[in-house]
Amino acid sequence: MRKKVVVFGGGTGLSTLLNGLKDFPLDITAIITVSDNGRSTGRLRQEFNTPAVGDIRKVISNLSDTDEDIKKMLEYRFQTSSDLNGHAVGNLILTSMLDITGSLKESIKHLSKLLDVRHTVLPISEDNEITLMATTKEGNIVEGECEITETNETIDHIFYKEEPKVLDEVIDAIKESDLIILSMGSLYTSLLPNIICRSVLDAIDKTTSPIMYVCNAMTQPGETDGFTVGDHIELINNYLNKRKIDVVIASNSKIDQKIIDKYSSEEQKDPVLIDKEKIESLNVELIEADIFKEENERLRHNSIKLASLIMFYLMRD
Repeated sequence: MRKKVVVFGGGTGLSTLLNGLKDFPLDITAIITVSDNGRSTGRLRQEFNTPAVGDIRKVISNLSDTDEDIKKMLEYRFQTSSDLNGHAVGNLILTSMLDITGSLKESIKHLSKLLDVRHTVLPISEDNEITLMATTKEGNIVEGECEITETNETIDHIFYKEEPKVLDEVIDAIKESDLIILSMGSLYTSLLPNIICRSVLDAIDKTTSPIMYVCNAMTQPGETDGFTVGDHIELINNYLNKRKIDVVIASNSKIDQKIIDKYSSEEQKDPVLIDKEKIESLNVELIEADIFKEENERLRHNSIKLASLIMFYLMRD
């Protein structure tokens, strides 16, 4: 019987992970945050009073088995002087289907069928006005995911303005899972917005499925400056309830110093280092491997290698 995997996340990190995992004999449910309020997604939310669709578009595109040109069309952004400027075609399609069906969940189903997606994609909620909030260590409150990303202050804690109504299908997927994966990506705006929902935390507490975290390649300014792998685990565990992370995948790839210097000078980011003693003290199993690759002087997770490690972990019992 195929193993059931639930993956939480958003943004590029989740899409990269799913791009490798999709071709293995697994039943995947990708659960995506819908609090983004920037760029094309933010403008559509404001105009049509909808949940965020941008990360959903990315995930559907990466899970799709359709022609590559069709995927490129989904990701295409208009460059024009009209109101279409900056909008991604996939965002417009999802918004139009949402207007037709009245349900983001149903819109995703229709687009997934059209694009030959064999796995399940779910928004964490269908609430239209879901708003992510943050307190900073400087004592201020920031409202909106985009504003949290762009603040120059250090994030202390995130929460929702109003508790989202989580989809029943999300809770069911957690209950039926064989593995829960917390994807790499921005902790405060991609991963944690999914697991801070009370009903999600309750469902995780009631399952015996292992919780796996795929650690980020680089630190995030204002979020995880100077963080090690163990620090990432500790932060996530602080948001979880009774159940905590069981296993972490981290890269031990040797990174060219020129790449490190480029990230440091241009983006104030540094490699996330493995600290075995702290990871062990947190009672977390460490799976380390060479899973980074360099593309145009950028670090990327090798999605096939990463997916293989996850598959081996699932199959070893």
